[in-house]
Amino acid sequence: MTNTIIEQWQDKPNLELVEFIVERFHQVHRQQLPELKQLALKVEDVHGDHPQAPQGLGEHLDNMLHELESHMMKEEQILFPMLARDIYPSGPISVMEEEHEQHDQDIQKIRMLTNDLTLPEGACGSWQALYRGLAELIQDLNDHIELENTVLFVEQQPVPTHGKDFCCGSCQ
Repeated sequence: MTNTIIEQWQDKPNLELVEFIVERFHQVHRQQLPELKQLALKVEDVHGDHPQAPQGLGEHLDNMLHELESHMMKEEQILFPMLARDIYPSGPISVMEEEHEQHDQDIQKIRMLTNDLTLPEGACGSWQALYRGLAELIQDLNDHIELENTVLFVEQQPVPTHGKDFCCGSCQ
């Protein structure tokens, strides 16, 4: 994610950011993972004897799908409604940050199973589509996690207004 996007959301209300995250990332992940799982299973089935076939990728993506769905539901049902009201519960935020670390480990396993998304020479269209989709998933997950960890989960301190517990010094 570019710093521009982080900066774009830095000063927006949490409610807007939560709505953006659910629409841009949660809904997209819910589409990506089942499709990628099916592609991975197809590639494993057809090319399982190839030394560079991503053995176990379909199962790994299935596990990720279930873990990520559970994670997103906790965010949508518990954490996001609080954050939308500018309530920053440290316990649930810590749990989500720990789960983000697990998601990063899941990404590293994808990279390991796919030789860092390196296609073998002459890879079929399905294999190519799988690795393109995985690259997109990895980028989206990284962007999603970064936006939550660096913007949404960081309590914003209200900017003091002049005359209310704050003086710029020009009054004296």
